[in-house]
Amino acid sequence: MNWLKKLFIKESVVTAKTATAAVVKADAKDIPESSTPPSSISQEKLPVQTLKRLIPLRNMSDEYVANLSHALLRYNKGATLFQLGQTTPKILYLLKGEIEVFPFSEASYVLNAKEPIAKLPLNGGRLSGATTKALSEIVVLAIDGDFMFRWKKNTEHLPEVTIESIDTEIPQELVDNRFFSSFSRAYWDKKLNLPTLPTIAMKVKEAVEKELGVAEVVRIISTDTAIVAKLIQLANSPIYSPISPATNCHLAVTRIGLEQTRKLVMSVSLKQLFHSKNKELMKRMEALWKNSLYVSSICHILAQESGGAVDPEDALLAGLVCDIGTIPIIHFVEENAADYPDLSQLDETVSYLNASVGTMVLNTLGFPDNLLKIPKYAEEWLYESGEEELPLIDIVILAKFHSYFGKPSSKPIPYINTIPAYTKLGDGKLTPDFSLALLSQAKQRIDAMMNFLT
Repeated sequence: MNWLKKLFIKESVVTAKTATAAVVKADAKDIPESSTPPSSISQEKLPVQTLKRLIPLRNMSDEYVANLSHALLRYNKGATLFQLGQTTPKILYLLKGEIEVFPFSEASYVLNAKEPIAKLPLNGGRLSGATTKALSEIVVLAIDGDFMFRWKKNTEHLPEVTIESIDTEIPQELVDNRFFSSFSRAYWDKKLNLPTLPTIAMKVKEAVEKELGVAEVVRIISTDTAIVAKLIQLANSPIYSPISPATNCHLAVTRIGLEQTRKLVMSVSLKQLFHSKNKELMKRMEALWKNSLYVSSICHILAQESGGAVDPEDALLAGLVCDIGTIPIIHFVEENAADYPDLSQLDETVSYLNASVGTMVLNTLGFPDNLLKIPKYAEEWLYESGEEELPLIDIVILAKFHSYFGKPSSKPIPYINTIPAYTKLGDGKLTPDFSLALLSQAKQRIDAMMNFLT
């Protein structure tokens, strides 16, 4: 399994094209046993523009960054910055030198300050996800660990989302993108073709919210034989550990429960939104749906492992809506196919607008508040919820991260041990063995959920 553990670390940056950190073999005895005080501490104020080269500081206002309290820590060769599981009140960035990072006892990676990935923090969250050793004299920037959490809370405005709430700061690469400009105008003019949920999903949602009972929910669902068959299939699956088979819709709904049935009917109904009459665009819709299924399946399994912190059906639904903002963008291309034969501009637009449009779509469809932030933060690897227990958004972030294993991406992916959500699963579960089990040994469970939703 050693090579698989190396792969686990390596894959956590497989999509960061500029990352060159080497994965090396390490024995448990090589891991330092205690943290080392820095050889010196300087309160020197770094220029704002220097600080804004770092992630996520580059996304913060100049004023906010200018007011950040920070210090420069110097360590001698052989020093230990922090240990696996240690409380980390500071967020650290490597500014000079080279370090070795030990997320686990059998493998490590080497990071040099000159590598682009060093712009990401060395640690995230309240606890350290690794033990870190200096391979040379190093300089580290230390910032109060709460700064990202406070910044997120200050910018995390999720009131009723409307068409006017689209981000207005356009990245340079999209300035001359004709498709982006046209889509943005349609967005502002409220002329987008937004998806709507199938009638049965809306009726079940209303019946459960009004507490009309099992009989009424079963009556509504019974009008769609395909959904009935899927609910019976799920009720008889190992997920619900049935003692006797559920042979009809009433028994299936009773076993699953009304609230879970509502979420599952909603999840099944979402597939109908991923459709296009254009053959080429339909391929993209199918790929988008397949990836959404994969992410939602991982979400479901992670939620089951969370010890009750997150409802698995909530996680399933959250995983399905991560990229729902792509649907109106593809529909816009379909409606204006003659004007946009080059689909490369579509990809650029999707990458930038998926989160904003996705939040708007979920709000339009009447999704609950706990799901509205999912598209926005699903790939915000450094998002810090501030909660000690694993919240729904952290489940989605971890699932999204795992879904990139072995796949190319234009977005930089950090090392998994630096993600704040990493340390929250508890009991040391998020190890290479656990993640590999999640993606391979748990394949049967993933396939079962994917078959249910397909």
